[in-house]
Amino acid sequence: MKYTEILLEHGGGGLLSNELVTEVFLPHFRNAFLERLEDSAVITVGDKKVCFSTDSYVVDPLFFPGGDIGSLAVHGTVNDLAVCGGKPLCLSAGYIVEEGFPMEDLKKVVRSMAEAAARAGTSIVAGDTKVVPRGAADGLFINTAGIGLVEYEGSLSVRNIRAGDAVIVSGTVGDHGAAILCKREELGFKSEIPSDSAPLNGLVEVILKTTPRVHCMRDATRGGLGAILAEMASQSGTTVVIRERDIPVREDVRGVCEVLGLDPLFLACEGKLALFCPADDAEMILLAMKGHPFGKNAALIGTVAEVGGGRLILQTAVGGSRVVDLPVGELVPRIC
Repeated sequence: MKYTEILLEHGGGGLLSNELVTEVFLPHFRNAFLERLEDSAVITVGDKKVCFSTDSYVVDPLFFPGGDIGSLAVHGTVNDLAVCGGKPLCLSAGYIVEEGFPMEDLKKVVRSMAEAAARAGTSIVAGDTKVVPRGAADGLFINTAGIGLVEYEGSLSVRNIRAGDAVIVSGTVGDHGAAILCKREELGFKSEIPSDSAPLNGLVEVILKTTPRVHCMRDATRGGLGAILAEMASQSGTTVVIRERDIPVREDVRGVCEVLGLDPLFLACEGKLALFCPADDAEMILLAMKGHPFGKNAALIGTVAEVGGGRLILQTAVGGSRVVDLPVGELVPRIC
């Protein structure tokens, strides 16, 4: 790597994050499960398939419209399991707490985690707590890990993406990033923008009951929809074409982006997924998604044009087109 020290951008879910994984971690940890670079590792145990995932949360601020670090941690891990076809069986929770952190705030976060786990139909069954001196951490960091049972007949992997596939997003993009920005920067908008933080396992269950031919799913978190689609195009070696005018964006989120000069395509989501499926199944899947509260704004936004290239192409609203690359930096640090 050309960098001799870690930059904040290495945690942004973009190009530098990708380089960190492929050039530092993967060469030393290399194995068949990790090399797939999916949101969860899918492992066969006896005659069952299980998926396993872990994630850490350092969001600032800890409490924001629509959620907090506790519910976010549960939703994030549940969603990583869900998009790999896993029904969440159980979670673990690890807390790194700074000395002096308010006890009442910790209780609020713990209650929020318990409620989020219950809504997702799972439980927190193991955990750990570490307390570090003042100044050694910023209040509270949380790590969660989860195990899910995979019962889906098909295979969900970026390697399954094919030319002709339809690309669907489950709802409006950029909501979480805009919510964090408005809360953090005190922008003074008339109404608060709520985060879209939510458990997607119920929506995924509806999708997978509709057809056994879904090829791949990812939840759009750091880097937003643009980053995950660019990554998926690269990993699958396909040319993915999306239409800007069909990508759903809330008007207040669009307004925040216009004020700050940001692109909603790269703002984080915490309750949205993108999926690839055969074009013949797209309308059936869309109809099923729109019947679920977390999929009511689902939209068909593009197609896989060809095999080869490994590129994401955006057809702009004004009639042009451009290549969308993985972002080098991070639009909003400490977003999750």
